[in-house]
Amino acid sequence: MIELKSAEEIDRMAVTGQFVGELLAELSGVAAVGVNLMDLEHHARRRINERGAESCYWDYAPSFGRGPFRNVLCLSVNDAVLHGLPHDYVLRDGDLLSIDMAVGIDGWVADSALSVIVGTPDPADLRLIEATEVALEAAITAAQPGGRLGDVSAAIGEVAHSYGYRVNAEFGGHGIGRTMHEAPHVANSGLPRRGLKLDPGLTIAIEPWLCRSTDKIRYDKDGWTIRSADGSRTAHSEHTVAVTDSGPRVLTRRPAHGAGPADPAEKSASHS
Repeated sequence: MIELKSAEEIDRMAVTGQFVGELLAELSGVAAVGVNLMDLEHHARRRINERGAESCYWDYAPSFGRGPFRNVLCLSVNDAVLHGLPHDYVLRDGDLLSIDMAVGIDGWVADSALSVIVGTPDPADLRLIEATEVALEAAITAAQPGGRLGDVSAAIGEVAHSYGYRVNAEFGGHGIGRTMHEAPHVANSGLPRRGLKLDPGLTIAIEPWLCRSTDKIRYDKDGWTIRSADGSRTAHSEHTVAVTDSGPRVLTRRPAHGAGPADPAEKSASHS
């Protein structure tokens, strides 16, 4: 069942979203050559605890993972794209790092992700990250009241294909609100003017992710980390978005400073 949120409830989600956005920007600034992934994980744990928030990842045990997940971040490096387990790994020059997090504050959840280059960037990696950000921006713009969910999915797929990347359909975005994963599923490719009507009050996490040269994936032995099947690099961008009477509202907006790559929310047809 899909639960539409009131304006007041969306405002409460935005409180959570602001914290998520600020912490992601902070973490992207902390990530540097020589930093251990576990340093990022413990930094996030401390900040979440200080805020009185609750991680949606801790003890999460979905059917697709080898649960329970005992971390507050997903940290995916290079060919890893989703659900990367924080572990004892020191970031190296040129690593491509994706950071994903979801927390709840006072019963309302927000979810967001970004990808950054640590140290010296490879132009091909920058282009890959750009593609996910442009796709996210297009999808946010497409989340108009009265439209269809297929408009959002089609926007992602069109941008990905325009950059020459293929889209994996196994994992995508999702509804969000009182819990991290709610209906509906938000595919990263689809047909415009098809699917669920976008009514005001719908809140969704939109999350394009791409592999540089494949649409196939494989799982690590840890049962969580998802990698490109051919070892090519990957990128992931995500925002929590509310459909409102006046258009899409990005709830996980990041501060412009310290967020690394340009935040697509700053260029979208969203409002505060």
